[in-house]
Amino acid sequence: MRSLRSFLLAVVVARGLQLAGQDAKKPHAVPKPGVGSASTCGPISDLSLKCAQFGFVYKVPFGWVDRTGDMNDSAEDSRPETKEKGTSETLLAIFERPPGAPGETINSAVVIATESLANYQGIKTAADYFGPIADLAEQRGFKVVNEPYEFALGAKQLVRGDFSRERGKLTMWQSSLVMIEKGYIVSFTFVGGSEDELENLIGNLSFGMQTRLRTVPRK
Repeated sequence: MRSLRSFLLAVVVARGLQLAGQDAKKPHAVPKPGVGSASTCGPISDLSLKCAQFGFVYKVPFGWVDRTGDMNDSAEDSRPETKEKGTSETLLAIFERPPGAPGETINSAVVIATESLANYQGIKTAADYFGPIADLAEQRGFKVVNEPYEFALGAKQLVRGDFSRERGKLTMWQSSLVMIEKGYIVSFTFVGGSEDELENLIGNLSFGMQTRLRTVPRK
């Protein structure tokens, strides 16, 4: 259940958080449509990612950099030959500025990905998935701010966990929202330089029509 080779952990948490402040080794690639059953999501159009497969829309902040294609290319390069293609996919990977570009603030990011539930044994609920997420996050210097708790986006129920990490005089904040839908674990990972920024990034995610964010007080 806690394999660190899983696409979501190795790519979304490790790469998504790591690239938020490190050099990108590959030049920017033009995003290409995903593979597998989640391919009905995207591409970005009019600053929005619309995903009919899982019923959500994400509004992309103006001027942010899209690295979705790079993420999927990297995952394909590192994918074991024995792993079935189409079982995991990055649906969106965006950054406030190009990874590696100089800056005095946290390079905020949003990464949305899917992982086939069949890749895991013992995971029955979205909350179960935060075990491996927390393990890898803590290995990378993050501390748990809030243990997994129920979180609502309109009528949609997800599970959320919050983390933070000190980077010199700055603090990197991360929140992950997880749901299980149509045989997939769907993860929404947000990285920002403050708690307020995280809430604003999460507020760009909606499910269905006229969905509004309902925040949950931090513990």
